[in-house]
Amino acid sequence: MPSVLPLGDPAPSDGLLPAQAAEGAADRAFGLYVHIPFCAVRCGYCDFNTYTATELGGGASQDAYAATAASEVEFAAAALDASGLPPRPLSTVFFGGGTPTLLPAEDLALILSAAVDRWGIVPGAEITTEANPDSVTPESLAVLKAAGFTRVSFGMQSAVPHVLKVLDRTHSPARVPEVVRWARDAGLAVSLDLIYGTPGESMADWRTSLETALSYEADHISAYALIVEDGTKLAAQIRRGQVPGIDDDDHAAKYELADQLITAAGLGWYEVSNWARTPEQACQHNLAYWQGDDWWGIGPGAHSHVGGVRWWNVKHPTAYAGRLAQSASPAAGRETLDTETRNVERVMLTARLNTGLDIASLGPAGRHQVAGLIADSLVEPTAAFKGTLILTLKGRLLADAVVRRILPD
Repeated sequence: MPSVLPLGDPAPSDGLLPAQAAEGAADRAFGLYVHIPFCAVRCGYCDFNTYTATELGGGASQDAYAATAASEVEFAAAALDASGLPPRPLSTVFFGGGTPTLLPAEDLALILSAAVDRWGIVPGAEITTEANPDSVTPESLAVLKAAGFTRVSFGMQSAVPHVLKVLDRTHSPARVPEVVRWARDAGLAVSLDLIYGTPGESMADWRTSLETALSYEADHISAYALIVEDGTKLAAQIRRGQVPGIDDDDHAAKYELADQLITAAGLGWYEVSNWARTPEQACQHNLAYWQGDDWWGIGPGAHSHVGGVRWWNVKHPTAYAGRLAQSASPAAGRETLDTETRNVERVMLTARLNTGLDIASLGPAGRHQVAGLIADSLVEPTAAFKGTLILTLKGRLLADAVVRRILPD
C-alpha cells in the first residue's frame, strides 16, 4: 500500500457503487483487508502508509482505532447493500500494515468480530494477520486464535544482524524461532516474509537467511526483492553514497538461490514471490487479489475493488476517522476500469501464478508470441502445447517482460 495515492475521479460521500459493480458479483468471492497504519519505528525502505506515535498528532489515537475501523465495516456493509450487491460471506480476511499486532490482540479481535457479525464468513476461511517478531507474545497469539485468526505472517526479512540494521528492523534474529513456536502452540499456521537485495547483503548472507527460515519449517515463505522507493530514508542513503545501490543481476541470482533452496525443502512456488508447503497453504487472500475477486479495504489509505470499481481511502488516520464520524465515505478517489484495462490486469496477475494463463484468452498478437516464449525458455513447453502459459524459472525472473510480449501495444 504505497503512501502516494493515485489520481482518480471523486468518490461519492455515500459510498454507493455504479451498477457495473453488482454484475456477476454472486460468482465472485468477497474478502476483507484491514489496514493497521501504526508502527513502532519507520523502516528506512518502507513506502507504505504508516505512522509512528510521534507522527500521528491529535485526533488519531491508537486506542480508538479499532472502534473507528469497525465503523467502516458498518459503512461498507450498508453501502454494498444499497448498491445492489448480493449478500456474500467473507472468503478471506487479512490484517496488514504497518504492524497490526502493535494494537492489542483484543482490538484486532473486535474488528474481526464486527466484520464476521455483519457479513458472516465461509467455513474454514483463512484469517491472517501480519506481525513483527517483537510485537507478539504467547498470550496475544492465543487471543488471536480464540478470536478466529488462522494464520500469522511474520516479517522476518533476514537472519543477519547487519542486514536487519540497514532495513531498520527492530527485532533480533533469535526472536523468530520463539514466535514461530508460540504461533504453532496457539494453533496458527505460519508464514515468513523475507527480503533480498538489501545494500551490503552478500550471497552468503542471503543463503544464511534462507537456510535459517527453512529450518523453522514454516507453512509458507514469501521472498521479495528490495525495491527502493523515492522519498524513503534508504533512497536518500543510496543517493548520498552511504550504502551501495541495487543490482538487478544480484537480485536475479538471489531469486534463483531462493527457488532452489525453498523447493528442495519441500515448498512449491505458486506465485512468483511465494512458496507454500501444500496448495492449501498458499495465501488464499492474495490469490483472491491475483484472481480478480472483490475485496473491501478498511483503514486509512486502504484500497478496495468490487466488480471493476477501485477506490482508495484518505491517507491520514485523523482525516479517516473524521470522515467516518460524519457517516461519510472515507474514500479519497476511485476509478472504474474499462474492459481493456481489466483484461490487461488479468493477464499481468494470472501470468504470475503456477496455474498459468489460458492462451486462448489472449488476443491474436499475444497468441502469436507464445512460440517465441517457448524458444526463449520463458514458458513451459508442454503446458503451452496444452493451452496454458506457465512461466519457467527464467520466465519468473523476466515475468514483466513476458507480459509485455503477450499484451497488445
